[in-house]
Amino acid sequence: MDYTINRVFPNANIEEVDARVRSAVAAQGFGVLTEIDVAATMRTKIN
Repeated sequence: MDYTINRVFPNANIEEVDARVRSAVAAQGFGVLTEIDVAATMRTKIN
Protein backbone atom coordinates (compact mmCIF):
# COMPACT_ATOMS: atom_id res chain seq x y z
CA MET A 1 0.00 0.00 0.00
CA ASP A 2 1.50 3.35 -1.07
CA TYR A 3 1.12 6.48 1.03
CA THR A 4 2.86 8.90 -1.31
CA ILE A 5 2.01 10.89 -4.39
CA ASN A 6 4.96 11.27 -6.72
CA ARG A 7 5.31 13.94 -9.37
CA VAL A 8 7.98 14.58 -11.98
CA PHE A 9 8.73 18.12 -13.11
CA PRO A 10 10.72 17.70 -16.33
CA ASN A 11 13.30 20.36 -17.14
CA ALA A 12 12.82 22.10 -13.77
CA ASN A 13 15.50 22.63 -11.15
CA ILE A 14 14.90 22.28 -7.42
CA GLU A 15 14.43 26.04 -6.90
CA GLU A 16 11.68 26.17 -9.54
CA VAL A 17 9.93 23.14 -8.12
CA ASP A 18 10.18 24.55 -4.59
CA ALA A 19 8.58 27.83 -5.69
CA ARG A 20 5.79 26.02 -7.57
CA VAL A 21 5.00 23.74 -4.65
CA ARG A 22 4.97 26.60 -2.13
CA SER A 23 2.69 28.59 -4.41
CA ALA A 24 0.28 25.68 -4.86
CA VAL A 25 0.21 25.00 -1.13
CA ALA A 26 -0.40 28.69 -0.36
CA ALA A 27 -3.25 28.79 -2.88
CA GLN A 28 -4.98 26.16 -0.75
CA GLY A 29 -4.45 28.17 2.45
CA PHE A 30 -1.49 26.22 3.77
CA GLY A 31 2.21 26.95 4.16
CA VAL A 32 5.58 25.57 5.19
CA LEU A 33 5.91 25.49 8.98
CA THR A 34 9.52 24.45 9.28
CA GLU A 35 12.55 23.58 7.20
CA ILE A 36 15.21 21.10 8.27
CA ASP A 37 18.76 21.18 6.94
CA VAL A 38 19.44 17.45 7.05
CA ALA A 39 23.11 17.80 6.14
CA ALA A 40 23.75 20.31 8.93
CA THR A 41 21.82 18.19 11.42
CA MET A 42 23.84 15.11 10.53
CA ARG A 43 27.13 17.04 10.80
CA THR A 44 26.12 18.18 14.31
CA LYS A 45 25.22 14.63 15.36
CA ILE A 46 28.45 13.16 13.96
CA ASN A 47 30.77 15.76 15.51
